[in-house]
Amino acid sequence: MAGYRLEERIGRGGMAVVFKAVDERLGRPVALKVLSPGLTADNAFRVRFINESRAAATVEHPHIIPVYEAGEAAGMLFIAMRYVRGGDAKSLLRSIGPLPANRAWGIISQVAAALDVAHLRGLVHRDVKPANMLLDVSSGLAGAERDDHVYLTDFGISKQAQSAGLTVTGQIVGTLDYAAPEQIEGREVDGRTDLYSLACSVFELLAGTPPFRRSQGPALLYAHLSTPPPPLTASRPDLPTAVDRVIAKALAKAAAERYQSCAEFAADLGRALRLTAGRVEAVGQGLMPPVASTRVQPRPRQQAKQAEPAKQAEPAKKAAPAKPTMPPGGLARPPGIEPATRKRDP
Repeated sequence: MAGYRLEERIGRGGMAVVFKAVDERLGRPVALKVLSPGLTADNAFRVRFINESRAAATVEHPHIIPVYEAGEAAGMLFIAMRYVRGGDAKSLLRSIGPLPANRAWGIISQVAAALDVAHLRGLVHRDVKPANMLLDVSSGLAGAERDDHVYLTDFGISKQAQSAGLTVTGQIVGTLDYAAPEQIEGREVDGRTDLYSLACSVFELLAGTPPFRRSQGPALLYAHLSTPPPPLTASRPDLPTAVDRVIAKALAKAAAERYQSCAEFAADLGRALRLTAGRVEAVGQGLMPPVASTRVQPRPRQQAKQAEPAKQAEPAKKAAPAKPTMPPGGLARPPGIEPATRKRDP
């Protein structure tokens, strides 16, 4: 179709089928995503989808999947993208189970960088999840720890599906595990909505399941809207407890209480996992204990403790205390504190 030769189906979702194909004009392999016929039937949707996909294609970033073409052929909408060998993060999770901390953070930090660039261009993904994180893996045995090059895919599709009124079949059913409260309620969304989904994704990569698991859809909706997230360390006791506080902030019900960028979240997560150096930037929100950069008062000397009752009888003075002096051959003492022994034996 449209100059592409289909070779094999490599994926299927609620809105589209993905084929490995060959661009016959250039002879290169591509991933060809063909949208469901029900979406194509809406003329307004077709126009919005093509415009949105083309806008996403203009965002150049090492971790956003390159889009070669978006259009319509034989009554079907399609997107031609770079073909990535290696599957996606969801498939990796099914294959090897919960990921080592360094590998999960490596995936999430790359996606975070991609999202922040898209947000600066006014694009909100709305469908961030491990299945949309494609892994262009390096050589090595399957499942071994290695460097992954991650591509975030599917910009534009979920947003346009929601605009077309296809929430039930296109948006919520497939992604409710990662949906932010404002997204569920139909309120305005922004980059912090994607941040919430990113936090759900890293929880799943580390724990094996998303943070909220319910057997019924309404119960899952309620959990996103009203239930605090469970501690990640309950499933992964090998991780530092600081991770729980970082995840809890990223999954705050109110967008204003979350991190304000995906990169900020990824950086704090790396520090909490002890993969990067520095302080965890949550002190100001009362989520993290003060760290070394906070001024620490020196512990009073023992002599000062013994003289405390006498000092209390003196009138309070707001002026700064006199600077301690160093007597010859001795240590500096606060004014008014005499040494414990005053006389010397002959």
